[in-house]
Amino acid sequence: MLSSIRQNWFSNTRGDVLSALVVALALIPEAIAFSIIAGVDPKVGLYASFCIAVITAFAGGRPAMISAATGAMALLMITLVREHGLEYLLAATLLTGVLQIAFGLCKLGELMRFVSRSVVTGFVNALAILIFMAQLPELTGEHGTTLVYGMTALGLAIIYLFPYVTKTIPSPLVCIVVLTAIAVYFGLDIRNVADMGELPDSLPIFLWPDVPLNIDTLVIIFPYALALAIVGLLESLMTATIVDDLTDTSSNKNRECVGQGVANIGSGLLGGMAGCAMIGQSVINVKSGGRTRLSTLLAGVFLLIFIVFLSDYVGMIPMAALVAIMIMVSIGTFSWASVKDLQKHPKSSSVVMIATVLVVVFTHNLAYGVLVGVLLSALFFANKVGQILAITAELSADGHQRTYRVVGQVFFTSAEQFIASFDFKEAIEKVQIDVSRAHFWDITAISSLDKVVLKFRREGTEVELLGLNAASATLVDKFAVHNRPDAIEKLMGH
Repeated sequence: MLSSIRQNWFSNTRGDVLSALVVALALIPEAIAFSIIAGVDPKVGLYASFCIAVITAFAGGRPAMISAATGAMALLMITLVREHGLEYLLAATLLTGVLQIAFGLCKLGELMRFVSRSVVTGFVNALAILIFMAQLPELTGEHGTTLVYGMTALGLAIIYLFPYVTKTIPSPLVCIVVLTAIAVYFGLDIRNVADMGELPDSLPIFLWPDVPLNIDTLVIIFPYALALAIVGLLESLMTATIVDDLTDTSSNKNRECVGQGVANIGSGLLGGMAGCAMIGQSVINVKSGGRTRLSTLLAGVFLLIFIVFLSDYVGMIPMAALVAIMIMVSIGTFSWASVKDLQKHPKSSSVVMIATVLVVVFTHNLAYGVLVGVLLSALFFANKVGQILAITAELSADGHQRTYRVVGQVFFTSAEQFIASFDFKEAIEKVQIDVSRAHFWDITAISSLDKVVLKFRREGTEVELLGLNAASATLVDKFAVHNRPDAIEKLMGH
């Protein structure tokens, strides 16, 4: 146990502490911005980010992944907050946590196996684009001055060039310190963190939602809680997969589901909104040297210290520094290789990736993008596998018997091809159908087999089925009708 604790918590202490500092500072403006999107006080997002990060450090299934209040979740809360208020949002947050725990206990994390690499790539690219787009308000309009452009460019230069000097200190942290010092020393008139909203001046306290505990309340909050639970888990599990790749380690997806649920319950009880894993902050953490659960814990702890005890100093940080960091995250997150691979990869994979990107970017809803990507992947896969079917026919020497040999997969996409491969009008005494190298997957396949057998029998041809494997035979025994006495009459009736 001690060895496990050392490995999961204290095997990378210096890197975790420094990366947590960067993440905590970068979390502040995002948490405030997401609170504004949801229509709640900034402290709701800040308290949520602290609580969720700390709890997932212990309960989550992916070390070094950062969870907090997110834009994807905030977008789902707007209508609930506007129509029913903060108390109902807190209640929905608690129910979101309960649903996520239930999903985790039901091992729904295993469903990530059905998300193809093309969908993951599209998800990553879409998030990179959204992260970049989220920075545009700071670079356009009244905020987009030449001075802001210059400070942002300087920040990017520090981020990318400082590692050539030393990698001991994360370059994003150096960017924040240097740009803050310049802004304060020269008294630059540019937007800073304090301009984003008022930071809280007290620790979070226990809050039970002041809502009636009845069916009417459940009817109001359940649709929002279900949507929040699904989107939160989708983003968290996809982010966990990405961090798995970045760190070349594995994670426990079902434990992550439960951990996210526990964290959201904790957030709701401390006056916070629902949240989930953040790909941007997770990438910052990993690229700044974070590797263990300690980095996630300290990110939450530092966040609380900064906003409660050091708010005057944190408020001085120019937004240009944080914009530079998020642009770095956007560039680092986007899979540039996927653009080159568009010409090399199968067209179906490219379509899935591009469709996922477009849906996520235009709807700002990660669940829609992933759902479209998974459905397209399934359709392309079914179409491809359905084409792996070959049926050959051989006439016996005496001309009285024909043997059909079926090779491949028979299911709903290949069922029509299976039926069309037989000549039912041929005057023949006996037909053998050799399916020893075929597999029947569903009731559509069994129905097609019924049609073939019954159509031959209707023409007076004897039919013998050979080589049915055990799995296919189980389906045939359960659902096939061709051996029932009234089978031909039913077929004729159709």
